Amino acid sequence: MSEESEEDDLIFGPLDEFAHDPKVSDIAVTEQGRVWVDSGDGMKERFARLSFHSPRVVREFAVQLCSQLGHRLDDACPIADVSTPGGIRINAVIAPLVPHGAVISIRFPNRMTPRLDHLAREGMMPEIWASTLKSLVRRRASLLVTGATAAGKTTLLRALLAECDDNDRIITVEETRELGQLPMPNHVSLATRAANVEGAGAIGLDELMRATLRMRPDRVILGECRGAEVVHLLRALNAGHRGGMATIHANSVPGTPARLVSLGLLAGLDAKAMTYLLEGAFDVLIHVHRVSGVRRIAQIGCLHQGDGGQLSGRVLSVWDGGTGVLGGDAWCRFLERWNPEWLSSAPRAGEDGHDR
Repeated sequence: MSEESEEDDLIFGPLDEFAHDPKVSDIAVTEQGRVWVDSGDGMKERFARLSFHSPRVVREFAVQLCSQLGHRLDDACPIADVSTPGGIRINAVIAPLVPHGAVISIRFPNRMTPRLDHLAREGMMPEIWASTLKSLVRRRASLLVTGATAAGKTTLLRALLAECDDNDRIITVEETRELGQLPMPNHVSLATRAANVEGAGAIGLDELMRATLRMRPDRVILGECRGAEVVHLLRALNAGHRGGMATIHANSVPGTPARLVSLGLLAGLDAKAMTYLLEGAFDVLIHVHRVSGVRRIAQIGCLHQGDGGQLSGRVLSVWDGGTGVLGGDAWCRFLERWNPEWLSSAPRAGEDGHDR
């Protein structure tokens, strides 16, 4: 069965009308059977034509949904986190971990690969940032996208990857396949594998990251930094594999170094060793956030090591969703290095969209 037909055959039952709406990014079902849907403007309660009548029906539906993807959901395995090859992610938890029945969360990838220009038109970023991000990818900068859950990290990552050269050999590593099927002719998609019922056969992110360097990558992409695997990514970025990308949960550009150092501790590296690896790894930090259902890039920055060896996240430019982008001399120097074409063609100060 092909990947496309597998997803076409996935039966969503009472949720079918929402699951096939291209605007829907998330569906959540409570234990009482209430349905909440995000169509781009935040989670709102929706009423399906076929409703869940009881917690028992919600549990039966969750079991059936996970079984279609070959994952068991029962008293022995009360949590399921599975995904399709195209990036539909299903999480389900049953009683007694929840009070009754089950709770279900379904996330859908963008049905089409987004482009940076399209995201800019939708208000995710200003024009100067879209131009700069394109230039960063073209010049093989190493990028780290930060933000909270559902802030738009994966959407932005897909758009950045769409700017890569068709000849690039791209190796993506994920816990679940949220990047979907990238339209790249030389793309290898690696995903972790859970242990079987005997507790054997698990393949984690750490092992997959080690495998990428034996696959002749032009770009190594880590869907999300969660633990010790980040060290292997940093070693790759410091060993000539430029142009890599990753995402991480963080509150802001200044809050990112502490988050990275804490992940390094999981790999047995102290703060000093992690700082040494981070110093030359990522060229740019891009922070996204979500306000009232609207996703946008809020900060562009970089990692900076001070005289005392302390690593910090330096904000170079900020945007509040309005017409102006704020940035000082450091932002102008950043553009001189990474997007000189914009500076050479931009109007003079006061008209160029990056206030000093």
